[in-house]
Amino acid sequence: MDMYSKNQYLKELRKEYLKTKSKKEKRELLNEAEKRTGLERKYLIKKLKPKSNLDKEPGQRKKRKIIYDGYVKVALVDLWRILDYPCGQRLEPLLKNTDIIERLRAFKELNCSDEVALKLKRISFRTIDEKLKHQKEIERIGKKYQKKVHPLLYQKIPIKLSDEWDRSQLGNIQTDLIEHCGQSARGEYINTISNTDIASGWWEGEAIMGRDRIERSSRREKARIKENISIP
Repeated sequence: MDMYSKNQYLKELRKEYLKTKSKKEKRELLNEAEKRTGLERKYLIKKLKPKSNLDKEPGQRKKRKIIYDGYVKVALVDLWRILDYPCGQRLEPLLKNTDIIERLRAFKELNCSDEVALKLKRISFRTIDEKLKHQKEIERIGKKYQKKVHPLLYQKIPIKLSDEWDRSQLGNIQTDLIEHCGQSARGEYINTISNTDIASGWWEGEAIMGRDRIERSSRREKARIKENISIP
């Protein structure tokens, strides 16, 4: 028996229950209702009162008042981004114990009303995480499918793809790093730097224990190859 059927049964039972004056008969009705519905006795007594939740229709249920609406969520997302994406437990004390909101509003970095600013100072870290849950998912998906941006050092080093090489010209060197670590990269192990000139096939390499001297050794190997190859 589902809850709707139980309520229909209790509505009919209530008519008889309220007309009955004898405590013994009421006790018997409660015993029967407890057996049929599986509900607790005190809960049944509340439902069988003249005015109870049996009289409420499903659409008449009172809706919870939304305190932190869409305006609060938009301002919260802006603060979250400005403060470098902190979690709710880190963001809550910043909003409550500092004047960060007023300072950002003064510099027009944050655009929100006084009412929204007051709500942001009262919001708890659990509500912050709940409100930011959808935005965090959007940010995660955006980073997942975003083109990788290389650091500034990579941007300064001229790098060509294999189809952009002039294979007939000397001096185009391909550098590879081979890690002799087996199945696990934990601890120290030998690394081999392999430098190959594409046009001539000239190869030189060096084995190094650890990775702290790889960059210095790589530059030395490249200079050595260029000395041994006559580049026009």
